[in-house]
Amino acid sequence: MGKLVLGVLASTRGTDLQAVIDVIEAGQLEAEIACVISNKEDAFALERAKKHGIEAIFLNPKDFDSKEAFDEKMAGILSERKVQLVLLIGYNKFLTEPFLKAFKNRAVNIHPSLLPAFKGWDENVHQAVLDEGCKVSGCSLFFVTSEPDAGPIVAQKALSVANGETVDSLKEKVQRAEGKVIVEAVRKFGQGKIKVEGKKVRVLE
Repeated sequence: MGKLVLGVLASTRGTDLQAVIDVIEAGQLEAEIACVISNKEDAFALERAKKHGIEAIFLNPKDFDSKEAFDEKMAGILSERKVQLVLLIGYNKFLTEPFLKAFKNRAVNIHPSLLPAFKGWDENVHQAVLDEGCKVSGCSLFFVTSEPDAGPIVAQKALSVANGETVDSLKEKVQRAEGKVIVEAVRKFGQGKIKVEGKKVRVLE
């Protein structure tokens, strides 16, 4: 098969990106990251990419007439680099039709809860989990579709919520799990073991 070519979209620190870079550099994952694209010039994810010799691209949404034009450009950059799977890591924009069409069932997003419970963004999710007194939380990796946080689920990992857990401690715990879930899914995708059937994903052993 050769190495799986990855592209990354990130708007924030890219903590999970580091987890992927680390296993690739350790020779434990048959993959390479072609580029990291961000809609935020100061996203630390771009710094991480540069530090590891990965092409870091800032695309300014203000340079485009529409979200569709922005997404079309992004899809074009990834296609030019022969990207086979796109990882959304803390990417804070909803993707539109041009991108979703170009990378149908080839773009995954990581979410810090056990979907379909607790959709939404980052720390608000952890706060909601704590507010509801949940004993279990976790993370979900899913294929991106036009409906936010609702695409076919590739993998999930559950974690217990400790007594006295805070948003920060829960976030840190979930993030550690996210990195592992992403790496494992990338490995299986590269082996051709992930099949999308309607709303469900079948993972072959």
